[in-house]
Amino acid sequence: MQSNNSVSHNEPLHKPEVRKKYCRFKKLGIKYIDYKDPNFLLKFVNDQGRMLPRRITGTSLKYQRKLSQSIKRARHLGLLPFVTDGLK
Repeated sequence: MQSNNSVSHNEPLHKPEVRKKYCRFKKLGIKYIDYKDPNFLLKFVNDQGRMLPRRITGTSLKYQRKLSQSIKRARHLGLLPFVTDGLK
């Protein structure tokens, strides 16, 4: 026998709250991304040393290009590693 007040198993019990992604460079008004600041650039690099994609960080295309150029320059100067086992 089925009761009318049973919970449907097709619906999730709790929907996770999804935050809207935004470009932090546009929001903060940052025009220039400094390649000599490795602590700031580490926010856009995962623990293996790879750059995080736009779909994860929410960075706009214009600033993602500038960010990737800054990370590459910092790597070339030795401020950021190319590859690592545990960066963070």
